[in-house]
Amino acid sequence: MTRTALVTGGSRGVGQGVAAALVTAGWQVYVTSRHGTGPDGTVPLTCDHTDDTQVAGVFDRVAREAGGLDLLVNNAWAAPRGFGGFSDRFWERPVNDWDTLIEVGLRAHYVASVHAARLMVEAGSGLIASISSFGSRGHLHSVLYGMSKSALDKMAFDMGHDLAGTGVTAVSLWLGLIRTELLLSLGVDEFAGFSLRRAEDPGFVGRVIAALADDPDLIDRNGHTLVTAELGAHYGITNNDGTAPDSHRDAFGGGPLFPPAATEPREPRGEDVHG
Repeated sequence: MTRTALVTGGSRGVGQGVAAALVTAGWQVYVTSRHGTGPDGTVPLTCDHTDDTQVAGVFDRVAREAGGLDLLVNNAWAAPRGFGGFSDRFWERPVNDWDTLIEVGLRAHYVASVHAARLMVEAGSGLIASISSFGSRGHLHSVLYGMSKSALDKMAFDMGHDLAGTGVTAVSLWLGLIRTELLLSLGVDEFAGFSLRRAEDPGFVGRVIAALADDPDLIDRNGHTLVTAELGAHYGITNNDGTAPDSHRDAFGGGPLFPPAATEPREPRGEDVHG
């Protein structure tokens, strides 16, 4: 039976790579973007994730056409005006940076999760995965960026509490440096001190999510924040060129804050993929 996934912000970057990898893995994949575009093999839907009515319409259509939803990947994100301003201190930036980094980068994930949970809880299964980052653990980009990512981790943790016993799992995912087309076009070997050779392909992230959704122990990860590079090592997944991406755990001062570190490592090499 074909399973159905929805990837928000799936027209480029991480979202595009995740959607394409899920198609390759045999999923029926819907993607949202403001311009209604997506990778080959997906069903692209036009959606402004600041408009709750449009978001509700997306989930209504998925439920009507596919009969339900098995996987939601919360990836929608919007940069504030003057993207280079991430080097500025918070009081030097306009307050309306909130409108993108929080309204889209956080609230949109919550709204989509509400709609997904309504479908999934009724069906008794499903995975809600939100794209977060190591910016929850250490400073990255800006104050509002860090606030939004930390909130996504706590959102997954508390959703996990409410979802306990429903068969539905909520997780937050920490991605490392991503080898997007834009980053690769710069012709550099490293970015912000991290090796591009050991960074993550967008498709790698998608393959990790697909493996996570197939994991018979998925429900044990409910509410957890997970590091995609460490999950890749656990599942034996590599980049397109066969390299294994590095975890940035040490560079940012440790693992996730929610929940506390697991006492039983799941990694064959003793590495803790739970945080």
